[in-house]
This record gives sequence, structure tokens and C-alpha cells, in this order.
Amino acid sequence: MTPDPIARLLCVLAMLCLHMAASAAPCVEPPADPLNTYDAQHTYAKLVRDYPAIRIASAALPVDVSRVADLTYAQVGTRCLKLDLYLPLAARADGGMPVVVLVHGGGWRAGFRSEFAPMAVRLAQRGYAAVAISYRLSGEAAYPAAIDDTRAAVRWVRGNAGLYHLDPQRIALAGGSAGGQIASLAGVTGHLDSAVQAIVNIDGLSDFTAEAALKYEDDPAKQPSAAGAWFGGRYAEKSTLWAEASPIRHVRPGMPPILFIASAQPRFSVGREEMAARMAQAGVASQTVVLPNTPHSFWLFDPWLQPAVDAIVAFLNDKMPQR
Repeated sequence: MTPDPIARLLCVLAMLCLHMAASAAPCVEPPADPLNTYDAQHTYAKLVRDYPAIRIASAALPVDVSRVADLTYAQVGTRCLKLDLYLPLAARADGGMPVVVLVHGGGWRAGFRSEFAPMAVRLAQRGYAAVAISYRLSGEAAYPAAIDDTRAAVRWVRGNAGLYHLDPQRIALAGGSAGGQIASLAGVTGHLDSAVQAIVNIDGLSDFTAEAALKYEDDPAKQPSAAGAWFGGRYAEKSTLWAEASPIRHVRPGMPPILFIASAQPRFSVGREEMAARMAQAGVASQTVVLPNTPHSFWLFDPWLQPAVDAIVAFLNDKMPQR
């Protein structure tokens, strides 16, 4: 029997109404977690005794940088995922500015996108648009939610490139600590609309399964460890996920080049040297910069932020040259 055209039209209209209602669902962020204390102020209090010369890097906007804050880049149900966009004041008109998407650290369960505001400002002063993102932490959503969110942020950048004078073909992913691992994994496994042209891993793990990483990340005294909470179980219980989330397992010809910036604390960048060696075998460029006498989270502070920014800009200028 041929369907009644009017009934069919009414059905289509009903589906459209449902879609519009879903699209109009309120978009909210979770309330602040008082236990989330991975920020510059709390980290400074822990480090200043051993590093008395450090200063919290300023996030103040200079006259040559603008910020577009609290942009929603994706919505999961009613959950808003937001970013802050930092732009050089003089927008390029010759194909757009290169972009660095910045993924904060915090052991996959803490941290704030404001962690990367000082770096974003300094990158913008060097001609790069910088995008500091929030993502779902492990207490809200387990692996691979943070990876999915990071890929969604890249898609947002590419989809809004024209609006903000960005170059959709010159996008880099960068992150620190857990964010370094997230940026590496999302960058190495990205494809099509979430592909990036370069990766910067700042003191982040490359191999969860290495013995040196398991010593800390699978410590039975921690119930659970930061990684265990993200994966939903210890290595013996979720070994497939621990391996899958290790960027070193995804080395391949044609993957983006990586800049590794490491502190003087080797436990946080386990697998870096092995991954660089595998990349060389695959014909993919990498570079390693180790900042001596530095603590983990060095990128939050002067005098270390500027050398990190200089290394990033030099690497990206080489790997994502102006077209």
C-alpha cells in the first residue's frame, strides 16, 4: 500500500520537531569540583620551597592579543564542552593563521583549560591562534571520552576556520602531562576531519605499559591510580585499554611529527625515547627538548614557559610552514 502523502509529511515534520527540541536542549557545564586543585596556585605552593625563583606565568592579555572566551565546541547530551580562543590582534588574510589546540593536564581527573592561558597568550604573540580546551575528566566519563572530545575540538577549529581567519590545514595538538598523552594519542589516531599536522607532547606518557610507567600508574597502593580511574581498572584488568591508549602503539608512516618537551622528572614521559626511535624507523620526524633542573608542570611558571614556547614555535614553523 502506498503511504498517504499527508501522513508521510506529518511524520517528517514530527521528526524535525524532535530533532529541533533535542538541539535546543539546555547546554550546561558541571559545577566546580572543590577537589580539583590542579592549577598554578596550588602547584606553586608545592614547588616554591624547592624552586624559590619561580613565578606563576601571567595570563594577562597584552595589547596585541585578543581572547574569545567560553565558546562551546561540542555538546554531549546537555553537557557543554568549551574552549577559549586566543588570537593575534592582526588577523591574517592570506589563508589564515596556524592553530595550536592546547590540552590541559591533571592526571585525567583534574585540571582546567586556564592552565594553558599563559602559553596561549605567548603563542598568539608569535602569530599562532591558540585554543585552550576543556574536556570530560575521568570522574565524569572514562577513556576514551577525553580523546573523543579533543578530536571534536579539532573538528570545531576546522569547521570555524573561516570565521576566525584560521588555517584549517595547519593545526597542531599540544598538551602537558595527561594532556600531552591525550594530545599525542588524538593526534596519532586522528583521521579526515580530526587530522592534525603536528603534535607537541609536554611531559606526557607515551607508553602506559612500560615497566617504568606501571610502577607509578598501576601502583596497588593507589585505589585507584589516576590511570586506573581513567581506564576503569588496573592493568591486569584492562590491559587492552592501557595498551590502546599508549601513543607508541600507533606509530606509523605518515603520522604527524612530534616535538617532545620533557622536564627533569623522567617518570612523566616514559616511552618517549622508544617512541622517537620507532618514528625514525617509520620515517617520521621527531624532536626532543629536555629542560634541565625542572619540575613536572614547569610550563605553568617562569622562567621555564618561554623556552618551551620558543621550542614549540621553532618546531611548528618548520613542520607547518606558511603556505
